[in-house]
Parts: sequence; structure tokens; C-alpha cells
Amino acid sequence: MVVQAHLSYAKRAALAKSRFAQSLFSLMETKRTNLALSADVLHMKELLHLGDTLGPEICILKTHIDIVRDFSKAAINELKTLAAKHHFFIFEDRKFADIGQTVKYQYQEGLYHICNWADLTNAHALPGPKQIESLAEVGLPLGRGLLLIAEMSSKGHLLTPDYCKATLEMAKQYPDFVAGFITQHALSSDPAWINMAPGIHLDASGDRLGQQYVQPDIAIIDRGIDVIIVGRGIVAAEDPLTTAKQYRKLGWEAYLRRAES
Repeated sequence: MVVQAHLSYAKRAALAKSRFAQSLFSLMETKRTNLALSADVLHMKELLHLGDTLGPEICILKTHIDIVRDFSKAAINELKTLAAKHHFFIFEDRKFADIGQTVKYQYQEGLYHICNWADLTNAHALPGPKQIESLAEVGLPLGRGLLLIAEMSSKGHLLTPDYCKATLEMAKQYPDFVAGFITQHALSSDPAWINMAPGIHLDASGDRLGQQYVQPDIAIIDRGIDVIIVGRGIVAAEDPLTTAKQYRKLGWEAYLRRAES
């Protein structure tokens, strides 16, 4: 495991090469939150409600727009308005994994026009560097960012340590567009990269479909994670707002302990 540099988000913003990474580090420092909400819901009304209700607590709202049954451009514009109102970024968890021309079309065309509203998206490194180049052609002029998927939170995934190393080396070729990684551990001691971990939950057990959970303090302090991604732990809670506040507090306190150590 790589130990992440114990610098503040503000200092790391000045070191980041990606414009999006700079913006996210700065937002986390000023808003005092490293919590990302994974809003895997089926209707735009619910997505907008979560964005409005929980937006003040988060730095990122993560979507899976292709599961939404009533997607519309008007609703996406409402979501963008909420992001500006509550100061959070929108992350479309698209997981691109194809040849360059295909992912370029998937990013800027079709039903969703992801590049027009998602500040951040992600991709598997498996197809190679030309995929990143193609996404960058679309996203970089818009100030967008990309995360490469190095590790997942699902049991039995095939993303080996060697794959993680190769992912890091690929990211180094595109530091202006690749903001960091979806991972379970910090891949590098370089403070310019953002490490985001899904599968964060206070109950560190898992579910019957192979999801493996990690508690916030372990992710941030022991594993060098910068942004904790919480989904059902908040969305399925009896009181999502109170629970989001709890995760925000735990995540921020863990970050402060790491920065002071």
C-alpha cells in the first residue's frame, strides 16, 4: 500500500495538474467535506430531491444516468442548477471501456450528451491510452475530469496489483485530464492525484451481490483515500440527511487526523 502525502486539500490543489482536480481539492477545503453521494435511483424526481436535500453536505453527486427511467434534458438542467446552488460536482459513473471513436461518441452524442453536464466521468484502463485521448478531445476543452478505474469494491474483481501499476503509468501520460482514480487504496504518494473509494459504509460487511464495504476512517487514514463514495448507506437510511451529516463528519475528521499526522 502507498501512503498518501499528508498535505491539506488546499496545498494539493496547487500541486494538481488537472484543472478539475484543482477545483475539487479547493471545493473540499472550502466546503469542508470529502463526501460523495452515489445516487443510484430510477427517477429524475428522486435524483433531484437527493441533490437538493443532501447537496449542502457533499462535494460530488455520482449518477448512473442510464438507469433513470424518465431522463430528460430539462431535468438535467435542474440538476446542474442544484449543483451550482449547493456547490457540488456531478460525476457520471459511465465506466467507459471501448475503442477511441466509440467512447468519444458515447461521451458527447446519443441520448445523454454526458460531456455537456457531467463535470467528471470515469473509464477502465483496459482499452489503452487512445481511449483517454479520445475522451480528452471532448472533455478537456470543457474543463472536465476523468478518473481511471484501478480497483473496484466488488468481490472477486480481476484488477490485480500489476493492473493498478499499469493504470497509474497510463494516467501519468495525461495529467491534465486524468484527475485521479477509482480505487480502494492510494496508488501513488504523488499528492496531485485524487483517490476516490466506492463501497464506503459504517457496516463493513457487504451485500449478497458481492459488494464489499469499508468504513470511512479505514479508507481515509489507513488506505490514503481522499473522497469517500457512499450510496445505500445514506440513500436507504431512515433519515438520509442526518446520516449524510454523520458520514460527512466522520470523513472530514478522518482527513484532519491524517493531515495532522
